[in-house]
Amino acid sequence: MNAERFSMSEPTARLGRIAILWRGDEAARRTATPETSRFKAVFAALADVGVEAEPVVYEDDVLDAVRAQLATLDGVLVWVNPIHEGRNRANLDALLREVAARGVWVSAHPDVILKMGTKEVLHRTRTMSWGCDTALYRTAEAMQAELPARLAAGPRVIKRNRGNGGQGVWKVETLASPHNRPMVRVLDATKDASEELALDEFLERCVEYFEDGCVIDQPFQARLSEGVVRCYMAGDRCAGFGHQKVKALVDAPAACAEAGPRLYTFNADPRFQRLRRLMEDEWTPQLTSLLDIPRRDLPMIWDADFMLGLPGADGTDSYVVGEINVSSVFRSPTRRPQRLRAELPTVAVEAMNGPRADRDGQNRREPG
Repeated sequence: MNAERFSMSEPTARLGRIAILWRGDEAARRTATPETSRFKAVFAALADVGVEAEPVVYEDDVLDAVRAQLATLDGVLVWVNPIHEGRNRANLDALLREVAARGVWVSAHPDVILKMGTKEVLHRTRTMSWGCDTALYRTAEAMQAELPARLAAGPRVIKRNRGNGGQGVWKVETLASPHNRPMVRVLDATKDASEELALDEFLERCVEYFEDGCVIDQPFQARLSEGVVRCYMAGDRCAGFGHQKVKALVDAPAACAEAGPRLYTFNADPRFQRLRRLMEDEWTPQLTSLLDIPRRDLPMIWDADFMLGLPGADGTDSYVVGEINVSSVFRSPTRRPQRLRAELPTVAVEAMNGPRADRDGQNRREPG
């Protein structure tokens, strides 16, 4: 693996050495350099605050080599989706738990991902002011028994517990049908057109999702067509925003026509200051308390997607969380590398202070 080092400038003191890890094949491993990777601004941002980083391109067939490389470093930043071309993170997560138990700082730690980066977090935090009427099904039988009554009250959104890119996410609504064969209209978040089928056929499609532990069920948010705001976090501080008019789960042709790329903006954007205050002062502290996540274990970079809910009595918009992303978050720093370099230092410095103490036999954490 290529261990070439990359720096925008040369600080006088080095705070630590970490890996930036992503998934790739043998060709990607042979050619990986900080300058040519899509994380080049991350390499530069870390170098500017004295954190030395090197690329590690992962696949299951080089697990032992990656283990040996990570053992020589102070930490690792991981960008690997939970599901990619039929592969999952099971082997990688086991490796990351192993190196973390030996004192290597891992962001995000697999156990933190299980707490805040799966759809189950939407149920665990449903009583927070960002929550909504969220149900959790542990078995296919429970979903079969409970979903019809919820559908009677309006469209629902079904989400598999682990996934990315809209995989396993459906909008479901009832159709007029014979009493003995309920029919539904379903829209796959990865598709443009809905389909009509029997409810029991749709439930059969969802059976495999229970391999991830559960299925989440939320009410469809009627204002989804107005867009989704992504709040990017660096630890417990807001780093910026992305606003996007989306097509996923939107079946109105006019609204779909307005969909476009995510538009990034800085954390002081006046349009999103209420959301920023809520995230920093209320929701993140509540989240870490509910999930028992120490501040230092928060991912270096994570984000949360928000839809607009019903306005309050004073006309103020409410926000409903739809997803928290932890496994592979990337805030398009190629557009604003100088902004990224301003966001990471505090998180990076605090993170690098911990692993060295662990290596000295202090504050060593047990696995998990």
